[in-house]
Amino acid sequence: MEALGRVFNAVAIADGVYVNLRDAGGVSFLCYLAGAAGDTYTLTEAKTAGGGTAQVLATIERYWTSNGVGGVWTLHTQNAASTMVTAAATAENGAVVEVEAPELSDGYGFVKLTSTGSGLVTAILRDLHSMRKPSNLPSVIV
Repeated sequence: MEALGRVFNAVAIADGVYVNLRDAGGVSFLCYLAGAAGDTYTLTEAKTAGGGTAQVLATIERYWTSNGVGGVWTLHTQNAASTMVTAAATAENGAVVEVEAPELSDGYGFVKLTSTGSGLVTAILRDLHSMRKPSNLPSVIV
């Protein structure tokens, strides 16, 4: 069985897209920004896929940056916040922030990470509660 459906599910283009954590233990957001501009990413939670009752989710305390093409990962720590900022340097073009399902507020099941610039975001839902072949995976954006 492939890893897709057994270990993870994914949304390739997830910048500003709410993903449903109902069937996953958490989500790893992979971010990439071409060039050396740096970017700010904001984490938001909602009760519905459409963003109803949305609010920022201030749980980012750790995130990792890299050059985005296989370089060494650097850990960044901060006080709990709803944003993470990558520096204006090619050494930080790539970033990963992880959100565990229990971090969401009661009644909230959807989370998104949004770039304020032209950064790309991919959502990898992990620790799936039920393993399925890829063609039987439920949509994570509904």
